[in-house]
Amino acid sequence: MSGNGGLVIPWTIQKQNQDGKEPLSDLVAVEEPLQIQLEYEKYGEWHRNDLLVTMRSPGQDFDLVMGFLFAEGIIHQEKDVLWMRYCQRVKPEEKGNVVRVRLIPDLVFDPGKLNRNFFAHSSCGVCGKTAIVAVSFEAAGLPFHSDRKISAETVRSLAQKLDTEQTGFNYTGGLHAAALYEDTGDLLLLREDVGRHNALDKLIGAGLRQGINLRENKVVLLSGRVSFEMVQKAVNAGIQILVALGAPTSLAVRLAKEKNQTLIGFLKKDRFNIYCGEKRIK
Repeated sequence: MSGNGGLVIPWTIQKQNQDGKEPLSDLVAVEEPLQIQLEYEKYGEWHRNDLLVTMRSPGQDFDLVMGFLFAEGIIHQEKDVLWMRYCQRVKPEEKGNVVRVRLIPDLVFDPGKLNRNFFAHSSCGVCGKTAIVAVSFEAAGLPFHSDRKISAETVRSLAQKLDTEQTGFNYTGGLHAAALYEDTGDLLLLREDVGRHNALDKLIGAGLRQGINLRENKVVLLSGRVSFEMVQKAVNAGIQILVALGAPTSLAVRLAKEKNQTLIGFLKKDRFNIYCGEKRIK
């Protein structure tokens, strides 16, 4: 299946019970590799870098690439990308799974940010970093000083709304989601992927491509746990309130606290835990 395919595919399984096996039609989440190739100008010459291979759910690949480049600090806005397209001169099995990106001429960025192992599992993003310094607290954006607030009732309502909207997970049980809400609880965007960090990259990239200001009264809800990299991506994107159905890690909590981000975990329909930034919850 190419990168233009859907999130799920049909599969015939054998259901085992006390009476024996029974063939049943089921759906499974699609996972395929995506290679990102980067073209950039340096000293008047164009260079190409095989930036990354990540395991992802096909579809919305341009959102994923845009969000990844932004979260890594390679680009600072959507206009920093001159063009983005699927490579056509590839093997049949690679069609739709290789994206080439050309940055605008004279774009200033740190080439050291390209210093990354060229393979990342769908469950991991930071493990591809080549140096501990890449996960320092200074790698994330500036601290937030907004006094905006959101009601606890609105926060609690997000869990039920995600259950309704996360169609891929409902079919397979094998996809993570990242959802963007107004502070009124209205859903703006939702992206799903087999990888937690991919889902968030897709969400951030979609926001950039659609001209949505993520810094203005926005809340992001994650379907799983919250690692350091998830907080880092959210901070870089300007997201001040990050909510998750799962648990945050110690490093995620420390980074969120340092950046004055509101971090909420273990969201249920009737309760949640605030790890830092409690002043934004009314």
